[in-house]
Amino acid sequence: MERVNRLLKIRNAQIVAVIRGSKKSEALDVSRKLLESGIKGIEVTLTTPNALEIITCLKQEYQNQESIIGAGTVLDKESALLSIQAGAEFIVSPVFDEEVCSLCHLYQIPYIPGCMTVNEMKNALVAGVDIVKLFPSNQFEPTIISSIHAPLPQVTIMPSGGVNSENLLDWFQAGAEVVSVGGELTDTKNDTTLMAQRYIEKLKELSK
Repeated sequence: MERVNRLLKIRNAQIVAVIRGSKKSEALDVSRKLLESGIKGIEVTLTTPNALEIITCLKQEYQNQESIIGAGTVLDKESALLSIQAGAEFIVSPVFDEEVCSLCHLYQIPYIPGCMTVNEMKNALVAGVDIVKLFPSNQFEPTIISSIHAPLPQVTIMPSGGVNSENLLDWFQAGAEVVSVGGELTDTKNDTTLMAQRYIEKLKELSK
């Protein structure tokens, strides 16, 4: 049931913001601004300094809200376990790893691996993956989702890489249930609150 609830949170979030800060304070500041502006999904990449501490801090601060905090760029089961122990509620990888997948299932944590081909996605589904990260999605047009759904209509796809405020709706309209966004949304050079509001306004257009 815990895994189902976490999957529901991810789907309800619609946007997972990818945090890649150069230091802990920077990553925490961006994450907090996003969460307080209405972005509900946060993926702290393990390439960020003190990533596990950031995950623990965010989980403690926002645990009673609809937000969900996960770990990204997880390459092995040891890193996955440390992330889960730190409080990560979902695990994202750039590739599919069977050991990471099994570990996540053991702890009822959703595992979202990066896949680029139908064959990779099929193997992930066989292993029990619920959401597949189409990565890098900037190598495709949003219409790729309908092509994938032809042989694999059951796969839930999260585009990652190149998703921005200009093509956000295109990906959802093409069949994505959730998207992974870094770039302009999490870039410290931009006004984080303003960018978050822009994305949320875009999401509202989906229900019109």
